Amino acid sequence: MENFAHVDELNLVLQLIESGEKEKLMELLRERLIECGWRDEMRALCRAYAKKKGRNNVTVDDLVHVITPKGREKSCISVTSNFAISTSASSVPDSVKAELLLRIQSFLKSVPLDAL
Repeated sequence: MENFAHVDELNLVLQLIESGEKEKLMELLRERLIECGWRDEMRALCRAYAKKKGRNNVTVDDLVHVITPKGREKSCISVTSNFAISTSASSVPDSVKAELLLRIQSFLKSVPLDAL
């Protein structure tokens, strides 16, 4: 695997945004999280919490506060300084992480070095 440690993360993010690749990666992640059942699991947790507290006693902020840590356990996918995908206690399939990593690496290879 190539080492992309020399790449400035801020410039990478800007290139991802400007090229439209960030949105494509986000859409790919959304699709894969749906396919692996992560979204349904988060929806079920929200419904269970609302049922427990009473539908009229729950705000969006409450749901975000309670569900976010659980969602991050499942998909805490981040790009580190050397652009490896890392997760914590992840149930996101390794194939999804690998696919995203390959897409990021492919993007890095396609961008001129002086742009990063």
